[in-house]
Amino acid sequence: MVRIGAFLVGLFFAGWLLVSFLMGAAAYISEPPAPTVEHEFHLAPKHVDFSFDGPFGKYDKAQLQRGFQVFKEVCSACHSLKFVAFRDLEALGYNEAEVKAIAKQWAIKTPDVDPKTGEMTGRDPVPADHFPKPFANNVAAAAANNNAIPPDLSLMTKARHHGSAYVYSLLTGYREQPAELLKKFPDAKTPEGLHYNPYFANLNLAMAPPLTAEGQVTYGEGQPKPTVDQMAKDVAAFLTWTAEPKLENRRTAGLATIIFLLIATGLAYMSYQNIWADKKKKA
Repeated sequence: MVRIGAFLVGLFFAGWLLVSFLMGAAAYISEPPAPTVEHEFHLAPKHVDFSFDGPFGKYDKAQLQRGFQVFKEVCSACHSLKFVAFRDLEALGYNEAEVKAIAKQWAIKTPDVDPKTGEMTGRDPVPADHFPKPFANNVAAAAANNNAIPPDLSLMTKARHHGSAYVYSLLTGYREQPAELLKKFPDAKTPEGLHYNPYFANLNLAMAPPLTAEGQVTYGEGQPKPTVDQMAKDVAAFLTWTAEPKLENRRTAGLATIIFLLIATGLAYMSYQNIWADKKKKA
């Protein structure tokens, strides 16, 4: 009796879910949702090639150093890298002395406490420190950025779909609102203080175009010309490294694991054939 009751209760809920689904599908077909400006004018990230693409891709250390330079001279004024320490830069090809110099010359001091007075103070960062935040707190960050808090960029390329291409597209995607958009959605004009960018989720963001002109950052001798496109690509590569510093090791370990499993599978099959060959003949 209990089983019959449980079956009937389950059948009722299953039927109710089916009816709800059918009603929702019918409503969607008869009254489809109104198109939104974001749905029609938001663009997928541009296609861009990086050296670390694909299962055998590797980081280009020269590009990562250029990307770090762009971050240091342009992005670090507003954005933080709270999960990256200065000493991690050694993986980009900087030696210990260069890392110490970068940390000491960093424009933002590391918060500290004066052991004599107990008061908050600032000191020059050391290699063991993480990159200091550009603002003391979120209130100060919002006050300096049109009430928008600049996000931490440590894991940005993992937090966005096609993260590397997304960062590149966002940095190179600023433009005037298209006339078609304003004609179709006259109330969707970009508010004053915001900037139109079709690669951003809601099309308008508080960050002004950070890369505005060729030569904004000076690269060393023998490096590519620092065009806006090149700088955007370089900093996107650097932010991919901050999010996945062990990318190359992970791929190497994965490839070694696949090779091991293939060899082990072959050996296991040959062992099976050898052990059971006589048994099958006798059977």
